[in-house]
Amino acid sequence: MKQRGLSQVEMEETMKKAEVLIEALPYIQRFNRKIIVVKYGGSVMTDEALQKNVIKDVTLLKLVGFKPIIVHGGGKAISSWVGKVGKEPQFVNGLRVTDEETMEIAEMVLGRVNKSLVTMVEELGVKAIGISGKDGGMLKVDKKYSDGQDIGYVGNIKEVDAQILYDMLENDFLPIVAPIGLDDSFDTYNINADDAACAIAKAVGADKLVFLTDIEGLYKDINDKNSFISRLTTTEAEELIGEGLIGGGMLPKLNNCTSAIRSGVGRVHILDGRVPHCLLLEIFTKHGIGTAIISDDDNLATGGKRDQFCQDED
Repeated sequence: MKQRGLSQVEMEETMKKAEVLIEALPYIQRFNRKIIVVKYGGSVMTDEALQKNVIKDVTLLKLVGFKPIIVHGGGKAISSWVGKVGKEPQFVNGLRVTDEETMEIAEMVLGRVNKSLVTMVEELGVKAIGISGKDGGMLKVDKKYSDGQDIGYVGNIKEVDAQILYDMLENDFLPIVAPIGLDDSFDTYNINADDAACAIAKAVGADKLVFLTDIEGLYKDINDKNSFISRLTTTEAEELIGEGLIGGGMLPKLNNCTSAIRSGVGRVHILDGRVPHCLLLEIFTKHGIGTAIISDDDNLATGGKRDQFCQDED
């Protein structure tokens, strides 16, 4: 049987694919069996196509040797359901005011989102388990106040028991965590998903913590696209915060980032979750697409270069 050989164009496209795989090799080697925590939320969760891309990315990370943990939010869905029961969503300094009825709604919605993500991962052939911070007493909280104001059942994480996560990772499961915790009286509390992801990353000593957001990354001046920051150290991040250059929803996120690095997390990445396969582009390419926050020591070791492997190739 006569078969047609590859055309020149087809051969070039095939070679490009091979080059991409080779470029990814050192990253796969470096992070094999290492833990990566992915915080997944915001508008990325409301777009079905983007949702599938994120899950495909995390599943691929699992299949090439990473140990991913997903921590998800669900704020937009919670607000929608709160409206359906005739209540008006209320926020104080970006935190949802959570009375007992709202807490019940939040737990219901987050549970639904959680199992939906589990199903998507399972459909791709990877074993996943969905849990909340209540399971195994993983997330223990105190009541969180906003500038001294009582905002209801909103929790501030005081302790993380990561044993259940280690057990799942050891048994080859992909953990998917809903940000709900218990206080000392076993009352249920809603937790900011960024806070939960940061606390979990610290507890498991993650090599990477990734925040999927609705912006491209970090800007020195949000109104100046030329001020995009692709890499900065914890000290540089703290200086930006101290100078008042970071505000809005990015301020608590950046505080979480620096806190994670100071507590031993390898690197933190802020990515635009609206970009298809942003996780793969950031982790498996030399230049990445978002903002990477690294320790001061890491900066010295890499000679101030964004990619830690570049120094071996120059």
